[in-house]
Amino acid sequence: MPEARTEVYKSVDGVELRAWIFAPDGHAAEDRRAAVVFFFGGGWRNGTPTQFREHSKHLAERGMVAVVADYRVASRHGVKAKECVEDAKAAVRWLRANAFRLGVDPDRIAAGGGSAGGHLAAAAAMLPGFDDPAGDKSVSAVPDALALFNPAVVMAPEDGFEQIDERRVALEDRIGAPLESFSPYPYVWKGAPPTIMFHGKADTTVPYLTAEMFCDAMKAKGNRCDLEGYDGAGHGFFNFGRGDGSAYRSTLSKLDAFFVSLGWLDAQ
Repeated sequence: MPEARTEVYKSVDGVELRAWIFAPDGHAAEDRRAAVVFFFGGGWRNGTPTQFREHSKHLAERGMVAVVADYRVASRHGVKAKECVEDAKAAVRWLRANAFRLGVDPDRIAAGGGSAGGHLAAAAAMLPGFDDPAGDKSVSAVPDALALFNPAVVMAPEDGFEQIDERRVALEDRIGAPLESFSPYPYVWKGAPPTIMFHGKADTTVPYLTAEMFCDAMKAKGNRCDLEGYDGAGHGFFNFGRGDGSAYRSTLSKLDAFFVSLGWLDAQ
């Protein structure tokens, strides 16, 4: 991603985790821009930071600082998913701790991601624990807004959602923690960050019902949650380069409008 500059946001077990920073033209450290950090999907096992490259380019052109964060995954680093959450929280903390140096407003930092990456963004906002043992917990890891693309937000059995039981052992082995502790849904709190969710109604990997459950829980606590459902769309429908590109353009336009509604971007 040559249009971005890179920094190391965390070093662990000899691994340097990088953040690719997309900034508006003429951006300066004195600026206080709204920012977003994106986490890629891949089941906490694989995936590539380039997934949100085009989203980041667009948002930087519009005036935000967009960051694409790498994190450890099972296939490359032999970690469990709980370490992925540690890395995600560390990335949000790094961005907030370095906000003034990076020209970012520390009170306008969003987190976003797709599938497992969407889980990581939601986990940073909702889940207690899973903190980097070597990190500075005096800096908040809670984002100020969430942009979730077919996220895994209901990880444990709940009333009306029992399908996960047959996969429990395999999932807990992949995660390295009890499902209940890893599921953002039951940890939704009053005052949680305003959220936009994009989900395919034909998603068989992460059922659309789970997005509805999460958004309903958010609204029940008095929080903002905008759920954008797409008829006939499956998992990962929103990705750049998929199909004719219409889903990518539609979700990106709605994401842009969401940030406009927060006052983080000027209307086009």
